[in-house]
Amino acid sequence: YVFSAPGKLLDSIPGTLMFTDCLEACQSNDSCNSVNYETGLCVLFASTADKLPGALAKSQFPVSPIYAQKSCLAIRPCARAWCIDRVQAYKLVGYVKRSAQAASRRDCLEMCLGETDFTCRWSVHGETSPFIPFQPSPILTTTPPLGLSLSLFTIIIIHTLFCRSANFYRSSGLCELSDMDRITLAGSSAFKNSDEADYLENACAEEPNKLCEFKRLSGRILKTVDSVYQDVSSVDECRELCLNSPYRCHSYDYGDTGDMVCRLSHHSRATLADIQDPYLDVPEAATYELSSCYNVSIECRAGDMVAKIRTSRIFDGKVYAKGAPKSCSVDVKNSLEFELRMGYQDLECNVRQNGLGRYMNDVVIQHHDKIVTSSDLGLALTCQYDLTNKTVSNDVDLGVTGDIETTLSEEVVVDSPNVIMKITQRDGNEMMRSAEVGDALSLRFEIAEQQSPYEIFVRELVAMDGTDNAEITLIDSDGCPTDHFIMGPIYKSSTTGKILISHFDAFKFPSSQTVQFRALVTPCMPSCEPVQCDQEDFSGELRSLISYGRKRRSTNASSRMRRETLKQPPEDMLLVQSIEITDKFGFEKQQSQIKPTTKETVFMAADNQAFCINGFGLILASAIFLLAQVSVIGIWTFLWQRRRKQRSFEESSYGSTIPTPTLTAGRTDSLCKLYETHSRHPRHF
Repeated sequence: YVFSAPGKLLDSIPGTLMFTDCLEACQSNDSCNSVNYETGLCVLFASTADKLPGALAKSQFPVSPIYAQKSCLAIRPCARAWCIDRVQAYKLVGYVKRSAQAASRRDCLEMCLGETDFTCRWSVHGETSPFIPFQPSPILTTTPPLGLSLSLFTIIIIHTLFCRSANFYRSSGLCELSDMDRITLAGSSAFKNSDEADYLENACAEEPNKLCEFKRLSGRILKTVDSVYQDVSSVDECRELCLNSPYRCHSYDYGDTGDMVCRLSHHSRATLADIQDPYLDVPEAATYELSSCYNVSIECRAGDMVAKIRTSRIFDGKVYAKGAPKSCSVDVKNSLEFELRMGYQDLECNVRQNGLGRYMNDVVIQHHDKIVTSSDLGLALTCQYDLTNKTVSNDVDLGVTGDIETTLSEEVVVDSPNVIMKITQRDGNEMMRSAEVGDALSLRFEIAEQQSPYEIFVRELVAMDGTDNAEITLIDSDGCPTDHFIMGPIYKSSTTGKILISHFDAFKFPSSQTVQFRALVTPCMPSCEPVQCDQEDFSGELRSLISYGRKRRSTNASSRMRRETLKQPPEDMLLVQSIEITDKFGFEKQQSQIKPTTKETVFMAADNQAFCINGFGLILASAIFLLAQVSVIGIWTFLWQRRRKQRSFEESSYGSTIPTPTLTAGRTDSLCKLYETHSRHPRHF
């Protein structure tokens, strides 16, 4: 929006690169009541849109200016640069916590800023449930690990649900308060147009800011940002500036508008629904949007550890102990706060004791109900009990470092027709030999014969695990993707119609490292018509996608597996491909550093004559063989020396006993020939 009131203009401040500097200039000027800000220009006005409603309109300029005005409130809600974001003609649907009448929009926003009725209390003591209604309780005596007595007071948990947003209806004066906002509900369709409402968002709401993940948005940067920093040495430093900004920063870009230039904004795609063309298309540029942040704390108790997690975006998934996705897990449904309790004596949760009074475990935060994706987090948690002073401390190790060596189990051969399914890098040039959760991969379906008259459809693509038959449908029976965040639509290769491709980021199931893809492929001639798919995008709006799949057609079972003749291709061919994918958490590598293994096994390639060779056994067999060879050579040398000495002795003996020279010479020659003849044959001992 832009405020146009030439008669009320106080000052223009060119070269202003910080929205906060523009606000401070107005704050220090008693005559200033509102500002227009765009990157590089700050304009001060003596009036507001409340006094001159017709002066505020949507911007028609190439840039997207920001309008802000002063509001006199009973209390200062927080120390941030501004306290409320207002969006005209929009509202948040479906998350109302409380409704009340308000005389004005300012009264409604004051209700939200001062809301305290969302606070809930629970009492936690001993081994009882963490969600018992609040009631007084005396001091309890419990038994911590290792059998030492420890007195504990009742733990009172005060859980505050802030008012994050409000809907104000101008005609009726109705004020609806909610504990959700556009950020916590990003990706949903809750933010909708409403001509009678104003949406008010609490910019003072506290958000987790520790484990934060940013998503890359390629080819676009915002026209107007809140802050421009120069001489920023790296993109990581720019990221830290965003996380520590004096406002709720939700996106940044680096080096796209100048060398070492970092730009920050409180906007992201989740907050730009009311702004027309907020981005500039720059092919080489990228904007990094804040996806979600997590704050994790540990409560170390007498008989268990409790991992408590707060997130900035509504979470719908599960949290579980590493290796126990079913027996030690909590299913979370549309919540910003959740926890996992792991008992020290609970074998299902696999809590490890490392030394005296030290307990450790690994926890996975999984966004999807069935599979592990690149958005998931792995946490290494530790509780350390100081038994000397009988006090409890806790430590959180949130680092996830290192890579895990992975193996690839691949290539199930499919009978004719020669359609091959394989997993490659995103560019398709190399067959993957290793994969980790989050790697950019492609699933390719190829007709081996380039001169084939057929093209192919792909539908009913299913991913399965290798243990308990968990599965997830990626491409449905119509040929459309079921969840574009996991796998996109199937499209033709730009070079040939004989190849179909679908991009995805590597994922895995929590109970297995094996991911098996199964798909039904149908040939068609001369070409295949794509199917139109309606897909909900990030803002919740439906958009049309093209995917090369089609609805199920009746076939017999035998025609699914093999092509009988060239003129009558099979309706369905079942293609199967497996790959072993490891997670990115690094738990196994951390454990191997503590307890290195002494076994080394070499696995040979799997084929019809597949076998395994133990490395240590191979070395031992080689040593025995070498020792046997040395022994044979030594025995042969000994016998040869002995035979040589014996022959010399016999020759000297005959020469000394025969006196006649002529006879001696003749007999000696005969004996020499005799011994030479015998020497050609081996002697037996």
